[in-house]
Amino acid sequence: MVKMSFSKPHKKLDRRVMREDYAIVLDFMPEGNPMDRHHPSHRTKPIAQGLGDKYFTLLEFHPKRNVTLKQGERVCISFRFKELRDKVEYVWGEPIAYDDLSTVAKAYLPEAIKEVIKSRENVFVMFFNIAAPLTIKLHALELIPGIGKKTMWILLRERERKPFENFEDIKERGKIADPVAALTERILREIRGEERYYLFVTPPETVSNPIFLNYLEIIYRKLGIE
Repeated sequence: MVKMSFSKPHKKLDRRVMREDYAIVLDFMPEGNPMDRHHPSHRTKPIAQGLGDKYFTLLEFHPKRNVTLKQGERVCISFRFKELRDKVEYVWGEPIAYDDLSTVAKAYLPEAIKEVIKSRENVFVMFFNIAAPLTIKLHALELIPGIGKKTMWILLRERERKPFENFEDIKERGKIADPVAALTERILREIRGEERYYLFVTPPETVSNPIFLNYLEIIYRKLGIE
């Protein structure tokens, strides 16, 4: 039996990859990705592209022998707990960019983002409760699509009266039709590198002089999530 060999990273493992323990499969290519530019082995061996479900890091990884991955499946890709990797053999040590995603992966990305947001409702509800001003004229809440000055003031007034408890509470008292959809659009824009301010996602390296607010790490620390 021929043993599969997996490519080794050219650099030290990137922290953005190491801090993710699980990923949502965006696309699985059992014959490899012919368009991959990172390593020749990625073009010929089974490979998957995924979205980290903690910091929205875009990743590539090889499955274990004879393992088939399904789009939307949540798999362990942890470096801290490698013994829990039941389907993944090797994780590429650097994040990939949005433009590196396959057409299939790009199409599924919004759905994957939405599912992560829904699964971490307490994290994103806390964002609405702690979001702060960025400048005298701009508040972090205004960076969420659909939130203008009027809605911002409603949110600030309501959270002072009583912190928001869930997305439904934000919809009813904060007058936001669909908080999950609004957050999904914001995070998608950040992953694409289309913004100046980055609330949640580490800015892509192609973005010039971004301002990273790092709300996810702040909230995870407050909630005691490692």
